Amino acid sequence: MSIIVSDLAQIEGRRFPARRRTQNLVNGVAPIKATNFSMGNVTLDPKGGQVPWHNQEQEETYFIVEGTGEFCLGTERQVVTTGQMVYIPSGVFHQLTNIGDTPLRMIYCYGPAGDVAHWRQELDGTLPKAGVEAPPLPEGAWPQCTDKPTA
Repeated sequence: MSIIVSDLAQIEGRRFPARRRTQNLVNGVAPIKATNFSMGNVTLDPKGGQVPWHNQEQEETYFIVEGTGEFCLGTERQVVTTGQMVYIPSGVFHQLTNIGDTPLRMIYCYGPAGDVAHWRQELDGTLPKAGVEAPPLPEGAWPQCTDKPTA
């Protein structure tokens, strides 16, 4: 066995229409492969960069490395900031929006490993819309980004 290293400086990642960059650290194009979890670094652009309203089969956590965001989970909405982690149960709709003037960086970890549908849906412009094909966002929440890709 040899040591396998994922290096953020070497992982370009992918830009999403909701104004964020996701860099897989475990699974996806990353050199580390695991069956029980996936993990990555996400950078949300200032003032509105987002992981849009979605749900998935896996349970997940978001750890806020730096920045300030609005986190929605089911019918709840709360501000989260540097050093905080939130837990997302399987199947529950959730959204994270950068509400600050600087980039928000977070680490996600979900298990079991595997693709999550919202990445492809966002890239295809087919995310279920909050309050239409998906439950509504909590009252007062930042709107869900449903922008279609421009490329």
